[in-house]
Amino acid sequence: MDKLTVYTTGPSCGKCSMTKMMLKGKGIPFVEVDITQNPAAHEYVTEELGYSMAPVVVVDDDDHWCDMRPDQIDRIAAKFAA
Repeated sequence: MDKLTVYTTGPSCGKCSMTKMMLKGKGIPFVEVDITQNPAAHEYVTEELGYSMAPVVVVDDDDHWCDMRPDQIDRIAAKFAA
């Protein structure tokens, strides 16, 4: 796992900002994609993954979640630390 992808709805999304802040605080590298500016990313998050709220964090094809999830961030941080 090199980097996570965090799909957000831009800077006004509080949960998106908190998720990014927690990832940075734990030293987890990520790439941010604003789905309001990227129609293909929006389609991926809503149609392929089935999420209807942001943020959506994708580790890989089988590991992803939506919303502010400190438990998931801690789980991923443990993998990065290993």
